[in-house]
Amino acid sequence: MSKTAISTENAPKPVAAFSQAVRKGNILQVAGQVAFDPATGAIVGETVAEQTEQTFKNIEAVLEAAGSSLADAMMVRVYLTDVDHFGAFNEAYNKLIGEAPHPARTTVYVGLPAGLLVEIDVLAVTD
Repeated sequence: MSKTAISTENAPKPVAAFSQAVRKGNILQVAGQVAFDPATGAIVGETVAEQTEQTFKNIEAVLEAAGSSLADAMMVRVYLTDVDHFGAFNEAYNKLIGEAPHPARTTVYVGLPAGLLVEIDVLAVTD
């Protein structure tokens, strides 16, 4: 079984040598997405809620390019720059994640490039 790279113009292009997502069989790993506008490369939003919304748009674009959706998400890893952003992030996330059963989730606090407040990657299993 071979690996297949997934790519779409509807999500930001990677800045290094990695794919937007990789599929092997029915396993789909979406690389960490941030709040970049895919057309301009500019950060969308100044708040964690605004950036979370754009990040989800980017994730959904990659999933769609792979013939998948958030309904296939099994695991979501969230990287926040500030523990004080957790409440606002969680509120936005709960509006965006979709119907239950919800994927498992891990949230960690990290440093991200200037201006970015959130990064999210997704592991999906498709039928």
